[in-house]
Amino acid sequence: MKRFLLFVLLLGLVGGGAFAYQNLKLGPAESKAQAKPAPRPVPVVVALVQKKPAPVRVETIGSVQPLATVVVKSRIDGQINKVHIKDGQDVKAGDVLFTLDSRAIEAQLRQAEALVVKDRAQLVNAKREADRQSELATKNYAAASKVDEVRTQVATLEASIRSDEAAAENLKVQLSYSTISSPISGRAGAIALKDGNTVKANDTITLVTINQVHPIYVSFSVPQIQLAEIREAMKAGSIEARVQPIGQSEDAHDKGTLAFIDNQIDIATGTVNLKAVFDNKRDVLWPGQFVNVRLTLRVDPNAIVVPQAAVQIGQGGPYVYVIKPDNTAEARRVKVVRTVAGETVVGEGLSEGEQVVVDGQLRLTTGAKVELKTAVPKPGATS
Repeated sequence: MKRFLLFVLLLGLVGGGAFAYQNLKLGPAESKAQAKPAPRPVPVVVALVQKKPAPVRVETIGSVQPLATVVVKSRIDGQINKVHIKDGQDVKAGDVLFTLDSRAIEAQLRQAEALVVKDRAQLVNAKREADRQSELATKNYAAASKVDEVRTQVATLEASIRSDEAAAENLKVQLSYSTISSPISGRAGAIALKDGNTVKANDTITLVTINQVHPIYVSFSVPQIQLAEIREAMKAGSIEARVQPIGQSEDAHDKGTLAFIDNQIDIATGTVNLKAVFDNKRDVLWPGQFVNVRLTLRVDPNAIVVPQAAVQIGQGGPYVYVIKPDNTAEARRVKVVRTVAGETVVGEGLSEGEQVVVDGQLRLTTGAKVELKTAVPKPGATS
């Protein structure tokens, strides 16, 4: 047992001496570093703060509306002889849509025209009689009452002729209603009644609806706080409008202009209605369709711009991590003006040429060492 205790004691002395020798060899600083290794730099992706032109835009959702809509109905009673168009057909102003049976009106018109001819013949005879009676009256061969009588008859026949002519003209108008033409150019919808059906003047049935789609409206609403800026932009010139149909690529739209600002603000929603007009030559826009609307009010030539991913939201507001020259991170509050197409325009807090973190912010704190994982874009490059 004594030998065993002496062996353990000797082994402890040898181990202690080796530890002391190692500390003397490494020195106090190296020994401390070996005990607690330094933190590794945080890998981050950075981008340059750029000064470049940035558009001022208003983005919202709108709906497509036809420039004009005409509900076609019959203005007379009759039977449809022929439908001249098909469902969904494009029509031009003046194109014949429907032809109604007009035989009854044509007969009435001939009767009215014959009555006019009859009254005119009677008027000629009455005038001759009036001339004879006037001549006899001057020679005292006819009474004055007889002259007044024939003159009254002349006036009566003249009034009858005017009445008959008006009746004939009315029948001509009624006859024109038997041919129903398109009042506008546009696209026809579904045809409700086909050949052989009977229509009435006061019927609620719509024969067809025509929508004018060249050009076409896009209606949308914006908050009232943006109204003043939009009106100022309209005073400076036309405002460009672009729309992107939901579910389609961005190049599948036409460029238009803002055409209308409503004359009052909706007090229930605090918004104002606007309309933009588009040529719609490619028939991309369809009435009732929902679209993303983008108005470009102006372009700021020297805006401070960073990628949208660089801006974080904290308790004190938006902030970014800026990389200092010694490769350490600094959290800095910024004033965000707007975000356009994946880029954020900053009003205060950043200068051109500084580096901001766009990926890896979750592991950063102020003063943390960083390791740049990607090359910094050159000044002026588009992010």
